Amino acid sequence: MDKAGRHDAGDPALGSLAGEEFRAGRGGALAGAELKALNRLDDRQALLSVAVDVAMIAVTAWVALRWWSAWTVLPAMLVMASRQHALVIIAHEAVHYRLFSGRLANEIVGRLAGYAVGISMCTYRVVHRLHHNHLYGPSDPDMPLMAGYPRGRLYLVRKLAKDLCGLGAWRNFAYFFGAPGLNRETGAAARPLIDTSERLGRQALADRWAMLAVQAGLLGLALSGGWWREYLLLWVVPLLTIFQVLLRLRAVLEHGAPANPAEVRQAARTNHCPGPLRWLLFPHAVNYHLEHHLYPAIPHYNLPKAHALLAARGFLDDAEVRPVGATLRRIFADPVPDPNPDPESPPGPASGQTA
Repeated sequence: MDKAGRHDAGDPALGSLAGEEFRAGRGGALAGAELKALNRLDDRQALLSVAVDVAMIAVTAWVALRWWSAWTVLPAMLVMASRQHALVIIAHEAVHYRLFSGRLANEIVGRLAGYAVGISMCTYRVVHRLHHNHLYGPSDPDMPLMAGYPRGRLYLVRKLAKDLCGLGAWRNFAYFFGAPGLNRETGAAARPLIDTSERLGRQALADRWAMLAVQAGLLGLALSGGWWREYLLLWVVPLLTIFQVLLRLRAVLEHGAPANPAEVRQAARTNHCPGPLRWLLFPHAVNYHLEHHLYPAIPHYNLPKAHALLAARGFLDDAEVRPVGATLRRIFADPVPDPNPDPESPPGPASGQTA
C-alpha cells in the first residue's frame, strides 16, 4: 500500500478476488424481481447494437472509397478502429452468453464479431473466465496488461506509442489465442486452455481454426479482387495500431491503480466520461466495469440502469467510480515509493507484470 492508501494490484500478499467474493460483496443491493429484470435479455437491443456497428463500418468504408484521399482515409481509420473495438465488446457479451437469448444466435454473432477482428470468441470465453474468477491473482490472464500502475508519467506513453506503431499487436492476439503474457512475479504465464473443460477446449480449438480460415479468406478476396490496398489501410492497419491503443488504454482505465484490489467495490472501476470519448474508449456501456464484475449477467444496455440504482442506494459511495479525467491522472502519475520497503522484494512495480 502506498502513502495515499492505495494498494498495488498484483501484490501477491493481497491474493485475488474470486467470482464468489463479488457475489457475496454485492449483498442484496440488487436482488429479486429487480435483478431478474436487469438480467433479462432483449434481442432487439442486441440486434440494434450490432447493426449500428456494422452500419458505421459500411458507411465509413463507402465514404473513404468514394472520396479516396488522406482527408477521408485517416479519419476512416480511427472510426474503423473504434468499431473494431466495439465488435470486441459484442464478442465479450457473447462470451458471457448475454448477447442473444437464443444460444445459436449468441454463438454465431459472437463468433463472427470475433472473426472480423482476428480473435476467437470461444478462446476468449475460456481466457476471460479466469479474469473474473481470479481477479488480480497469479491466474488472472489480464494481469500483464493492467497491473503495477501507476508506473510513471512516461511508461504508459511509451506503451501506447508502441501499440500505435503496431509493435504490441502480437501480444494481444496471443492473449486472444489463449497465451497471455508472462507474470514475472511467479515466472509463469497463465495457461487457460489447459485449465478448462474438454468441451470448451475443443470449441476453442475449432474456433481458432475457423477464425484463421475467415481471415485467410478475406485476404484472398482482397488480393484477387484488386482491393488489397483499401483492405490494408481501412481494416488491417487500424486493427494492428489504433485498435491496440484503445484496447490497452481501456484495460488500464478499468483496472489500473485501483484504490484497493482486495475490496470488491474498489477492485474494478466505472469511468464517467463525455459521449464522444465514451464512443471511442467505452463502446456498449463497457465503462460501467465495476457493475459488470458485480453482476456479469446484466447485458450491456442495462448496465446504466444498474449503476443508477446502486448509486441511489449508496452502494457506490466508496466505490471505484471516477470521472475518466481523474482516472487518467491516476494511471499516468509517478509511483509513490513505499516508506517501508521489503529488502527482499525485487525492484520495480509490485506486480512484476509485463505486456
